Amino acid sequence: MTGGGKRRPRGAAGPAGEQCEKNGDVKKRRSNRADIPDNLRQEAETCYRLRLPEDFYQFWKFCEELDPEKPSDALVSSVGLTLVGPYDILAGKHKKAKSTDLDFNLHWRFFYDPPEFQTILVGDSKTQYHMGYFRDVPDELPVWVGANEAKKGCVISQVGDNVFAAVKLFLSKKLKEVTNKKKKAILKDIDEKLTRTAKELGYSLEQKTMKMKQRDKKVVTKAFHGAGLVVPVDKNDVGYRELPETNANLKKICKAIVDAPTDDERLKAFAPIQEMLTFVQFANDECDYGMGYELGMDLFCYGSHYFHKTVGQLLPLAYALLKRNRFAEIIESHLANRREEKVDQLAP
Repeated sequence: MTGGGKRRPRGAAGPAGEQCEKNGDVKKRRSNRADIPDNLRQEAETCYRLRLPEDFYQFWKFCEELDPEKPSDALVSSVGLTLVGPYDILAGKHKKAKSTDLDFNLHWRFFYDPPEFQTILVGDSKTQYHMGYFRDVPDELPVWVGANEAKKGCVISQVGDNVFAAVKLFLSKKLKEVTNKKKKAILKDIDEKLTRTAKELGYSLEQKTMKMKQRDKKVVTKAFHGAGLVVPVDKNDVGYRELPETNANLKKICKAIVDAPTDDERLKAFAPIQEMLTFVQFANDECDYGMGYELGMDLFCYGSHYFHKTVGQLLPLAYALLKRNRFAEIIESHLANRREEKVDQLAP
């Protein structure tokens, strides 16, 4: 499961590959590997401790062609998207940062972003529209690109299995909205260039590819964010058991807790959650780790600070049991510093 690009092991091109690197014609030889130095790739992936798919680097090269001076801003005036997150490392922005205690777990991590989501593009700041890679497992490549508007809620929609497809979808919506002829012509030009580049590189521009449909089949529950949770389930159905409440009922329980007029009332309203925590303990003992994962994720997605303590008990444990320790670190960082604004860690 990858975010699009075919990834060849490093050095697989052999001596010929190294030679033609000097000739600047490396792309053709190395199965569409973007011409970005290994040390820069390593730096981006080391800062986040997550692997990045080839389409990430190819899209940077595409934006470099549009604006060699500032590739991060190549789509700002026309499309309304800025390249952020790990792209800030390719742009060298982290070297200019004043703060020494940079936490990349939190860099462009919006209020509702689960650990599985890594922001790479931002749009309208009023709705906090942003796109990012979604991974089911931290040491694997992303399964697709998702989009969220943090000011509207926790829902993550699937927008393609690579960044070219995601931006193409965004562009096609924008083209329908724009009436100004000049702006439309600029957008059409970018759309044509993007489509041509993606086709040359062999990336699908569909919103929902076969690979994404196959991943959907592995989803055990949609969860509040709608992106779905994937956990290993064996042939005896061990790995996941359903919560005793429907999503609608769980939201009602959460609402009763948040809206409770007094602390005593709130404590009483917490009773169904307490009961579910007991069920989760039983589930964990019997290797159904998906149950605690789902409850923790739903409470995180509900967004209230009243649930942070419970989420902090549920999710790091679920990730540890699922051997997704990198996600445990991210959720712990996020819960300790969950904010609605100022998500750019490199802002002056």
